[in-house]
Order: sequence, then structure tokens, then C-alpha cells
Amino acid sequence: MQYLLLIYSAEDAGPQPGEAEYGEFMNDYYAFTKEVRERGIFEGGQPLDRISTATTVSVRDGETQVSDGPFAETKEVLGGYYLLDCKNLDEALECAAKIPTAKYGSIEVRPIMQIPGADQA
Repeated sequence: MQYLLLIYSAEDAGPQPGEAEYGEFMNDYYAFTKEVRERGIFEGGQPLDRISTATTVSVRDGETQVSDGPFAETKEVLGGYYLLDCKNLDEALECAAKIPTAKYGSIEVRPIMQIPGADQA
């Protein structure tokens, strides 16, 4: 079953580019990505650019509205994701705990909804 592991943290939480610890932090990400690839459960994943680059689109009463920034103003923001094909929720949770940002933020684990007949579209 596929699970989306959403990586949330405050943008200033954890090691930042230019800091000595940042290289080790990124190496931990490379190691985690290598592990899930080798386990054959990696389906995809990417970091997201800073929230200052976000644009939100909504449609109200047939009119498209565009605004700068993320939809919700919160301290923790979505910074990236992994899409994994795990045996079960326990395996997905075990992987989520290994994501380096879990030490500074949180990882939301959500199963991908299985829609009957969707694979035939």
C-alpha cells in the first residue's frame, strides 16, 4: 500500500545551509533515501522550495483567486515528501521516524486512497 510521508517543520528549525551541521543533516537524508530505495519501497519524493515561493489558487463563485504564500499561516510548513509503497502502516511509521526532520518537526503519514477502477482510467 502506498503512503505519503509529509515532512513539516518551521523553516528555521534544524540545521540551515551554511552551518556546520547542515552537511551531516543532508547526509542523513541521502542515507534514508538510499535505504528506502534499496528496500524497494521508494516511489518518489522531493524537497519543496521555501514558502516564500508558494502561490495559492482557489475558486469561489466561479472566480479564480490567486494569492502569494501558502494557504494556511502556521509555524510548521510542508517542506517535502516521500511516497513509499509499504507492507503496512507499521512499516510506514518506522520509515517516518527515520526521516531526519522528525527530530525538528513532524512527519504526517497518510495512506493513498484506493479508488476502485481508478487504475483503468
